[in-house]
Amino acid sequence: MASPAASVCRVTAASQPIATLEARAGTRRSRGPWKRRVLIGTAVIGTLGLLALVTTNAFVLLKAEGRIWSEASEAEHAQVAIVPGALVNPDGTMSTMLGDRVAQAEALWKAGKVDRILVSGDHGRWRYDEPTTMRRALIEAGVPARVIFTDHAGFNTKATMERAHAIFDVEDAIVVTQGFHMKRSLFLAESAGLEANGLTSDLHPYGAQGLKSDVREVLSRTKAVLDVFANRPVTGGAPIPITGPAHASWGPEPPPGTPPAGAPVP
Repeated sequence: MASPAASVCRVTAASQPIATLEARAGTRRSRGPWKRRVLIGTAVIGTLGLLALVTTNAFVLLKAEGRIWSEASEAEHAQVAIVPGALVNPDGTMSTMLGDRVAQAEALWKAGKVDRILVSGDHGRWRYDEPTTMRRALIEAGVPARVIFTDHAGFNTKATMERAHAIFDVEDAIVVTQGFHMKRSLFLAESAGLEANGLTSDLHPYGAQGLKSDVREVLSRTKAVLDVFANRPVTGGAPIPITGPAHASWGPEPPPGTPPAGAPVP
């Protein structure tokens, strides 16, 4: 017959695995609510984000006013053609998208549809210069230099439109850009106080770059709405009336030895 002490030892040893399992089960049960809360929170945030994307994109697409043409000959006369910037290649040549915008601006001028052309883009450093690249291409195409104005602080579409109105005193314009970008451009033009219509410049297929631009535009429309409602400022400057001399907007020539306009920083 086993002693009482031995019986107690056997009971204690037998009960240890059960106690351990119960403790582990309790730990799993205590973690469960937190996991559910994280999953629910993630789902709520994702749903709100998707709702914001859908709502702001619909707002831009429905709010944007103005007629949109695909041929320069169809356009109604306007004071200015506004050409937003796009990529300049490392060798200083225009990307296909930018070249198509410039070609349509040239067509507008030669058809007598605009009195001036305002090319606006990124020129935040000497070795990257979208507006001067566009101006030189227009001059080479036969557009008189005296009608081509350059905005060197058009770092985004909002800046291009607001500066066109505030710095260059533009009142009505034809915005020249690709179809994917047009509705946002007209929305921002209207928000800046411009009367604007659009001429699309989809003269070539853009392949992977076009697909990438289409996807990115969904986010860009949302950002445009937030920027407008937040009244986020853009770069200012001294007035350069669009009715004055165009060369006043060109800025200084780059220092000698400056690499091509789109050359990457080494």
